[in-house]
Amino acid sequence: MKAIWSSVFVAASLAVATGGSLADDVTYRKDIKPLFDAKCAACHGAGSPALVDFLMDEKKYKESMKGPRMNTYADMLVLVGWPDSGAIMRRLDDGKNPLAGGKPGNMYQYLGADDAERQKNLQTFKAWVGEGGWNLNRFKARGKVPGVTKEQLEKIRAKY
Repeated sequence: MKAIWSSVFVAASLAVATGGSLADDVTYRKDIKPLFDAKCAACHGAGSPALVDFLMDEKKYKESMKGPRMNTYADMLVLVGWPDSGAIMRRLDDGKNPLAGGKPGNMYQYLGADDAERQKNLQTFKAWVGEGGWNLNRFKARGKVPGVTKEQLEKIRAKY
């Protein structure tokens, strides 16, 4: 037991010494889930189809204002890393990414009531995905957009 408390003390000391804080990390539970519940759950909540079902009848679900289910950490990761690599990034992006061609993603508008709120919430998502992990690339190349690389996938942090 003493070793456990020593480890906790050392980790906390390192966080303070480096100017960081364990509470400063953007996590799914603390930051993304509440943001999702407030802004996305109406169309992507528990009553929405799993990604595979959504893709089998996309037109039907879009007509009923349902997108793929994203109400759990696991569901969200499917749309960040694999198999639908970059889906969240493409849809939430503000259009400033060179691959976006100046056009915001189709879900960017739902990140907030005004551009300041949308930018704040976008930055939260970007911080969660991780430095260098925010890529619009799909798993396989499509058109002018190259496929995601192993190096890009390795930069995704998405802490629980």
